[in-house]
Amino acid sequence: MGGTGRAVSAEGLGKRYGETAALDGFDLTVPEGTVCGLLGPNGAGKTTAVRILATLLRPDGGRAEVAGFDVASRPAEVRASIGLVGQHAAVDEVLSGKQNLEMFGRLYHLSPGRARRRADELLARFELAGTGNKPAKQYSGGMRRRLDLAASLILEPAVLFLDEPTTGLDPRSRNEVWEAVRSLVDGGTSVLLTTQYLDEADQLAGQIAVLDRGRVVANGTPDRLKSLIGAERIDVVVHHAGEISTAVAVIGRISGNDPELDVDNRRISAPVRDRVAALTDVVRALHDAGIEAEDIALRRPTLDEVFLRLTGHRAGRPAEEVAT
Repeated sequence: MGGTGRAVSAEGLGKRYGETAALDGFDLTVPEGTVCGLLGPNGAGKTTAVRILATLLRPDGGRAEVAGFDVASRPAEVRASIGLVGQHAAVDEVLSGKQNLEMFGRLYHLSPGRARRRADELLARFELAGTGNKPAKQYSGGMRRRLDLAASLILEPAVLFLDEPTTGLDPRSRNEVWEAVRSLVDGGTSVLLTTQYLDEADQLAGQIAVLDRGRVVANGTPDRLKSLIGAERIDVVVHHAGEISTAVAVIGRISGNDPELDVDNRRISAPVRDRVAALTDVVRALHDAGIEAEDIALRRPTLDEVFLRLTGHRAGRPAEEVAT
C-alpha cells in the first residue's frame, strides 16, 4: 500500500456547494489494517469526505492519499485499490446473488470462469452460498448488505469505504453486517466507516474521528474519547420528581461537577473520580437527605455524551439544524 503505513491520509480538504462548506479543513489519518469510524450527524460532511477519497468528487482545497496514491493526480490507481459500499444497496433484485457477483466480476474485466469462481468464493465467505441462486429481491436487508459488501471485494481492495452501511436495517441485520465487517478486517482490509450510529462506531472502530460542520473536532480510540468527560459516571434515578433539585445538589457536591439532568426520566448523571467512594457517599447522602432512589448505577461514559460535549448537540440531529 505504498509503504506509508497509512491506508488513508487527508490534509485540509475543503469542498463548497455555493455558500455551504461541506468540508472545511478536513484532516484524517487511517493506519493500515484498522477500522476508522467517521462519526457525525447528517449534513456534517461524512459522505462528501468519502466521495472525495473515492475520487468521485474533486476537493476545492487540500490533498489526500488513499493506499499511497494521491486522489487528484492518480485517481485510476486509487480506484483500483478501493471498494465502496454506499448508503443504499446496489444489487440487481431480479438477478440471483451469484449472478450479481458474476456481473460485477465481468464489469471488473474478469474472465467468465474467474468471475464464477470469485462469486462462489465470496458467497461462501459471506455465508450466502445457500441462497446464492435465489433472486436478490428475496434477501433480507442484512443479506442484501452482505451481498453489497461481497460485490465491493471482487478485486480484493486494500481499502474499503463503508458509507452508513446499516442505515434502515433492523438490529438483527445490523449485527450480520457488523460480523461481516469484522471478518474483513481480520483478513487485513482497512476500513473507513461513516455512521451516525454511536453504538456502531463503538462496536467496530478502533479509531473514531468526530466530524462536525465539515471538520474533525476530535480523534482517538473510543476509550480515549470517553475519557474526555470522565472515566466513570454515576447515574441516580429518584423516585419522586419533587426530589430532583435536592438530589442534584447532593450529587454535585460529592462529584465536584455540575450534574447533567434528564427531567423526563428523573435521572441525574455526573462524572466521578473514585467510583467506589462516590457510590458509597452518594447512597449515604441521599439517605440522610430523605431522598428515595429508584436506581443508582456506575457506568462508563457513552459516545453520545462525548459527541454532545464536543459539539453541543446529539449525533442524531442534522448539522444544519444546530443553533448557532
